[in-house]
Amino acid sequence: MDLVNKSKLLAYELTGPGIPVKDATTSVTLAEKLISNVIGFLTLIAFIFFVIQVILAGYLFMSSEGDKGKMETARKKLTDGLIGIVVIVVALGIVSLFASVLGIDKIFDLNNFFNNTIK
Repeated sequence: MDLVNKSKLLAYELTGPGIPVKDATTSVTLAEKLISNVIGFLTLIAFIFFVIQVILAGYLFMSSEGDKGKMETARKKLTDGLIGIVVIVVALGIVSLFASVLGIDKIFDLNNFFNNTIK
């Protein structure tokens, strides 16, 4: 295949039902934004969930009244919640490190996330 045929193959435009796309870079950018927003939203929900688990574990400790079974349940819930928070923070740190090495900035821009989601 010569260079002319390769360029025609790369410039081929798909048509059909769905969202009209003007060029390939626009569709990739839209997909990247969508995936980024979904992952950011799920990370935020997971963090809130684990914080609530830690708060509920504290309440279980206070209401256990010295019962060993209830205290063990509260301790397990507290441990699981703290491990979840640590995993999320470490994952965000690793992603941020890779992003800075690759030269990507504003990877955790929550203001941009909420402004794009609400509109």
